[in-house]
Amino acid sequence: MKIQILGSGCPTCKNLYELTKTAVKELEIDAEVKYITDISKLIEMGIMQSPALIIDDKLAMTGSGNLEKIKEIIKKY
Repeated sequence: MKIQILGSGCPTCKNLYELTKTAVKELEIDAEVKYITDISKLIEMGIMQSPALIIDDKLAMTGSGNLEKIKEIIKKY
């Protein structure tokens, strides 16, 4: 599983990245979590809001979230 957090580098984006890493660890899944601050990647994917949680190259969530919400989203994939 490939997980990416796309954002501008703001505190909300960094928080989503840290929460996602925690969720992956708690779920004990094999996933690589990357934090990408290249805004052109957001534009390329047609995403108008950040941060964005991308799982296996598909938009899973935009905006901030809490740990349980992120875990539920990851479980769906």
